[in-house]
Amino acid sequence: MPKSVIQEAEEIQLAMELIKLGARLQFLEAETSLSRDRLIKLYKEIKGISPPKGLLPFSTDWFMTWNANIHSSMFYNIYRFMVTHGECEQIVAVMKSYRLYLEQVERYEGEVILDFTRARTLVRFFDSEMLQLTPCSQCQGKFVTHAHDPQIGFTCALCRPPSRAGKTRKVADKVKNERVIAPNNAEKNDNFTVVSKPELDLA
Repeated sequence: MPKSVIQEAEEIQLAMELIKLGARLQFLEAETSLSRDRLIKLYKEIKGISPPKGLLPFSTDWFMTWNANIHSSMFYNIYRFMVTHGECEQIVAVMKSYRLYLEQVERYEGEVILDFTRARTLVRFFDSEMLQLTPCSQCQGKFVTHAHDPQIGFTCALCRPPSRAGKTRKVADKVKNERVIAPNNAEKNDNFTVVSKPELDLA
């Protein structure tokens, strides 16, 4: 059955928004029914370059490193809230959540650690039950961990940062005690609070 003009226009608009957020060609093909040639032309028109080649991220280990875990946890908590209360399709929830994540990073003048490709991959890893959110025993924020990792006594990367953390003071000087948005009793009310961690840099 041929697509309607409206449906085709909606898919083009979706593809445009995904490209602007940094989506790879593989994701564009998965989320729309537009032809590969058309997506490539659209990508070149928006970005001015050909879409990058190469495999998509496939390992969960990247999300476990200190800085990546903080940013990934922030994004996924926002995503959970959006899915619960946003009343929108999954891809739209991912896009809205990623924009909010970018706003948070920009607010603290930090570095964007989590690109859109990894953000979308993170959601897929959760859907495949390869990852889970584990509450920190100290701050009660929920952080990305491997599925089936022990939850009792877990301490997050914010409460127990590695020795190299905090060497860059740019963000610490800007935000002092405010560090990362995390859910407060998310299973009960899905409200968000700011976890306070002195002298810690998100960049």
